[in-house]
Amino acid sequence: MKTKMINMNPSQLLILVFTIFIIIGTIFLKLPWATTTSISWWDALFTATSAMTVTGLAVVDTETAYTLFGEIVIVSLIQLGGLGIMSFAVLIFMVLGKKIGFRERILVQQSMNQTSLGGVVQLVRNLFFFSLVIEFIAMVLLSLRWVPELGWSKGIYYSFFHSISAFNNAGFALWSDGLSRYVGDPIINIVITLLFIIGGLGFTVLADLKSKDTFRKLSLHSKIMIVGTFSINIVAMLFIFILEYGNPNTLGSLSLVEKWWASYFQAVTTRTAGFNSLDIGSLSDPTIHFMILLMFVGAGSASTGGGIKLTTFIVIVLAVVTYLKGKKEIVVARRTVAETIIFRSLAITMISLTLIFLAIFVLTITEEAAFLPIVFEVVSAFGTVGLSMGITGTLSIIGKLVIIIVMFAGKLGPLTFAFSLARQEKSKIRYPQEDVLTG
Repeated sequence: MKTKMINMNPSQLLILVFTIFIIIGTIFLKLPWATTTSISWWDALFTATSAMTVTGLAVVDTETAYTLFGEIVIVSLIQLGGLGIMSFAVLIFMVLGKKIGFRERILVQQSMNQTSLGGVVQLVRNLFFFSLVIEFIAMVLLSLRWVPELGWSKGIYYSFFHSISAFNNAGFALWSDGLSRYVGDPIINIVITLLFIIGGLGFTVLADLKSKDTFRKLSLHSKIMIVGTFSINIVAMLFIFILEYGNPNTLGSLSLVEKWWASYFQAVTTRTAGFNSLDIGSLSDPTIHFMILLMFVGAGSASTGGGIKLTTFIVIVLAVVTYLKGKKEIVVARRTVAETIIFRSLAITMISLTLIFLAIFVLTITEEAAFLPIVFEVVSAFGTVGLSMGITGTLSIIGKLVIIIVMFAGKLGPLTFAFSLARQEKSKIRYPQEDVLTG
């Protein structure tokens, strides 16, 4: 067994470790004292996977189906999945004073989607410190709102749960309607959205911001993520505000201030956070289509979110623009994007689209649901978003299995799965070029 473990590449080992923790979580959630009523093994597996992959899709109501013990299991899986199992392992090694070997560094690099081994351990140390501080501050701020409303014990516990769920972009809420009751509440809107914006930027960006004193000195990745996140959030907010303004089932019945809060919250949460302040099933078709694109793009690399990642999307867009302009290199902020990054972005996108297409194809056969809700469900699972148009609870066993696989792939990344299956071959042989007709 040990020999087989040694022969595994980092991608395969990472998948194995994630699978083991999901199985452990499933067993814990199936215990009699974890639920208020009996749930099936499939529902326990689905919930454990959704929590471990920080997705937030739920086949049973979190508020009514699970006891305090069950909710603690869920939030523990969220923290493990969001910050990374291998990151926790490195932290334990550091606490015990053990040496972090080359193999452990590769695993952390793989789990956090880093391009090099340099500074990985330091990144993990900063990641944990920063995450715990942010979650604690958020818990205190949320307690100021929820303790007067819910009482001391419940108010602090709800603040604790939702601060972890939001920072890790999980989307699990302890209310059946998500956060719809706080659609116009400034404190809830600001604190919760800041949590998943910060978590979605990516830990490398946060570390870069900490070490650099001006925007000009930031890495190209950080500049793209910050500008891209700000731009896409503003555009998304305006789109949702315009598209849903007259919809009586969403923004139509709200005041002007509440309309802006709801538009902002729903625009930001679609980037893999999964919380909702509006009824997703009541949104208009144009809004749903737009949100599908946002969920597919997702958050940042090395973040708590999923999707193909914002930088991947921007690189592909820039590649198209560069080609149309007749140029041969992508230049951003006086920096040239390497050709390998373009190939990587194309590979991520194509593998992702293939996975999503196959999942939609299977669900259109097995599920009694309309096409658009199925597409929304699959893309939400892939982007580890957790939003749904209401079909999650009605999924068949095959449907649950498909979504479980998509959530798993969406969290670890399509390239991780591809690398775990493919045999890496390097050849020094080069062949003559020949043109192929395209377009």
